[in-house]
Amino acid sequence: MPPLGPANVANDHKSPILIAPRNGMVMAGMLNDRYMSAAKQAMANVLFIKTSSLGDVIHHMPALTDARKGRGDAAFTWLVEEAFAPLVRLHPAMSEVIPVAWRRWRKSLYAPATLGEIAASIRSIRLRRYDDIIDSQGLLRSALMARVAYGRRHGYDAASIREPLASRFYDARYAVDRNLHAVERNRILCGLALHYAPQGAPDFGLDRRRFAPNASRYAVLLHATARAEKQWPEMNWIALGKAIGRDIELVVPWGTQVERLRSERIATEVPNANVPERAPLDQVAKMIAGAQFVVGVDTGLLHLAAALGVPLVAIFAGSKPNLTGPVGSGPLSVLGNDGKPPSVDAVVDAIAKIVR
Repeated sequence: MPPLGPANVANDHKSPILIAPRNGMVMAGMLNDRYMSAAKQAMANVLFIKTSSLGDVIHHMPALTDARKGRGDAAFTWLVEEAFAPLVRLHPAMSEVIPVAWRRWRKSLYAPATLGEIAASIRSIRLRRYDDIIDSQGLLRSALMARVAYGRRHGYDAASIREPLASRFYDARYAVDRNLHAVERNRILCGLALHYAPQGAPDFGLDRRRFAPNASRYAVLLHATARAEKQWPEMNWIALGKAIGRDIELVVPWGTQVERLRSERIATEVPNANVPERAPLDQVAKMIAGAQFVVGVDTGLLHLAAALGVPLVAIFAGSKPNLTGPVGSGPLSVLGNDGKPPSVDAVVDAIAKIVR
């Protein structure tokens, strides 16, 4: 067996390998420091910055899948909000995840403990030099995070970005049509930055069978969303639950205390409905993956269901589905539009079609 070097060291640095010593016996071991150093020198390091929200993070996952195909020589790191890190780690192309806690930090930005956490995060970001840093968030704060890191920084140009001032912090800027869906914008940006052309349908890198190998007999109702204009009236959820809940168990999850109370009110009025305990995102992914179908408003968990290929009905009331609608390989129906929510009857009819 030839000696290990940069050309034949596996990309997965943590995987055990077989090393043949001089006496011909084969022994299992881990890459030692010398081989680890050689492997790192042979691979490009790429940092993605997409911190939040959950829907935005999920919409970036196909770009990571593309990057693995287009840049097999690279190891990928993702800077992401701490709550979403468990989900990002599930992507098979992920080498390292650096969590940040901006949502928590901004509540006590100048507290000594917060400043200490921020300093620790900056040290984590600057531990290595990256060949390429891609900020697909397009906000001033994400651009500042990119500026903290060592490496060539890529992002949208001023006409393509959400906050034009952020584009000034990039070394390379790209024009990407703002009328495209968020998934395609992310894929195009990363392809331009890393010199490959994305091909085929979006692949989120999430296998539903891995989360839920056995079919289950329940449906998930996703009523919770951070923006009030995206909500569907509570009385509509109750009417929907009564229309479909006689034949299937309904799970009504929540994220905040206000959402929990709403879930409990819905479950009180609806047969076969229950309210689960709050769980980490990777556990929520398993719950969604096992559902027979999902009905939800424009929220992160709806996009997670689409990424997993779960049959779903999407309810739009305060946002535009052509820009941020669910994308996935499973059966899906998108109802409503900005300012034009669908009726309960329309949702019931759509459910009947996707679960045939």
